[in-house]
Amino acid sequence: MLVENPRGNYSFLPGIGAFSSGAVAMPGYEVVRVVLAAPLPFRRGFAGMDGFLRAQGRPPQALCGVELRSPRPMTFDEFASFNGEYFEELKKREIPVDGVNPVARTNVVPAVDPPAEASLYAFSYTTPAMDAPVTFVVAGGGDRAIKGEQADSSDMVRRGDVSAEGMREKATFVLGLMEKRLAALGAGWPQVTAVSVYTVQNIFPLLASLLLPRLGPAKIHGLRWHFVRPPVRDMEFEMDLSGSRRMLVLDL
Repeated sequence: MLVENPRGNYSFLPGIGAFSSGAVAMPGYEVVRVVLAAPLPFRRGFAGMDGFLRAQGRPPQALCGVELRSPRPMTFDEFASFNGEYFEELKKREIPVDGVNPVARTNVVPAVDPPAEASLYAFSYTTPAMDAPVTFVVAGGGDRAIKGEQADSSDMVRRGDVSAEGMREKATFVLGLMEKRLAALGAGWPQVTAVSVYTVQNIFPLLASLLLPRLGPAKIHGLRWHFVRPPVRDMEFEMDLSGSRRMLVLDL
């Protein structure tokens, strides 16, 4: 069920404490994505983001999406610890809605030259835009069935299996997850303008047989394959999506 975030001018799909599953702009507003020209340690990045939003005349609550890059895949306990630190940054800015995190998030680990600490790579926010089409951000989702705040490796789809068949099953699961989140946001593949895939495994055999056909009209935009790992150990495949009219690349 979508939850309204009036101060942020978007509605969100609740997820877990660390992030929502997605956000969609309310009528009269649109989601804009900002990519940092060079990632910044996430607290410095958040400070730069604060200044940017003020310059745009937008409140902190307009933040609806965050994309992070981390040093290494984490254990579940390490992931929970980091999520607590991250959520504190949102609380400082009075972003949670009745204690619930409205901000979608992707957090992945570069396989080549990872950062020394968790870093802000990009963020999304809402801004006024009359007559804008539906715009949104879908949080990163991986090959693990999230059953609640407490998770373990039993939730993973074919854990440890990176065979062609195993990767196909993982990708099929994640595509289904993306479609469920899209539908819950009131959108579909025709409204998607950007698709990212996060894995170090070989997905080339899946492009023509599974991934691109499943994207429907969105396949005209292709997909961006990031050579990265998901944030939790033993996960192998993750995706996120967005639908927007504007993307900015900035130094903060």
